[in-house]
Amino acid sequence: MSETSNKTRLEHDCIGQMEVPANVYWGIHTQRAIGNFPVSGITDSQHPELIRAYATVKRACAIANEELGLIDPAKAEAIRAACLEIEAGKLADQFPVDVMQGGAGTSSNMNMNEVIANRALEIAGHQRGDYTYIHPNDDVNESQSTNDTYPAACKLALIDAIGPLAESTKKLAKAFHDLADKHINDVTIGRTQLQDAVPMTYGQEFHAFATLLKSDLAAFDRVVPLLAQLNLGATAIGTGICADLRFRKSAIKHLAQITGLPVTAAPDPVAAMTDMARTWPRRLPSRASPCT
Repeated sequence: MSETSNKTRLEHDCIGQMEVPANVYWGIHTQRAIGNFPVSGITDSQHPELIRAYATVKRACAIANEELGLIDPAKAEAIRAACLEIEAGKLADQFPVDVMQGGAGTSSNMNMNEVIANRALEIAGHQRGDYTYIHPNDDVNESQSTNDTYPAACKLALIDAIGPLAESTKKLAKAFHDLADKHINDVTIGRTQLQDAVPMTYGQEFHAFATLLKSDLAAFDRVVPLLAQLNLGATAIGTGICADLRFRKSAIKHLAQITGLPVTAAPDPVAAMTDMARTWPRRLPSRASPCT
């Protein structure tokens, strides 16, 4: 890395070189992604739950890598410190990659790796971009792949979002119960096939809405352990290729300790690679239709 001016630094990768703004924590891969995916205008920075969760995953991985002797303790300490800052909400504007991107989240993963690496470099007394000391891929991403860390972060972010959603659902269910009690004797016309049909009370209708919402609350509880089954350590396709065989168990252990969640290793990591998009919707039916 060399400074080309007061405003940019020059970074290199296997494709070539590119100028990156000197005042940012991301690196060349993120800079390429900004140009490659100007799709929705919605960036990862606009999803703080995902950013926090991803940093937590990276912190657990750094602890595991140090424990297994895969990275130097001083590097691991700096990486952990950088992750903690991101988890606390710092550097939130350093994730400019569009959420609509190719590569199954590769640019999001590298954006996180680069921000962590460059902040860790500063913590360790080095300049941003001095990847000879702490490298985004070789150190921050050691034993990992986009295909296991990105789903893990997404699932943790979903679990984090369930809490506020459950509280709002409880309040809405109670509101429907209160309305049911208030209007128990008020008659309306029940509808079927988009037409007025037979009499019922507003109380019956509102009570039904409350019952549906209560079933969703029960589904929230059931889905958390399923979302907490992670393929972390399974790397690219679920086989754990290029990772230490001990890494998966260690990373899962430390992630569970950090989060306090019932995090477990997916029983079949290859199958888990295809399960990210199915776990949530198949367990939680939408209430958009029944409550209309």
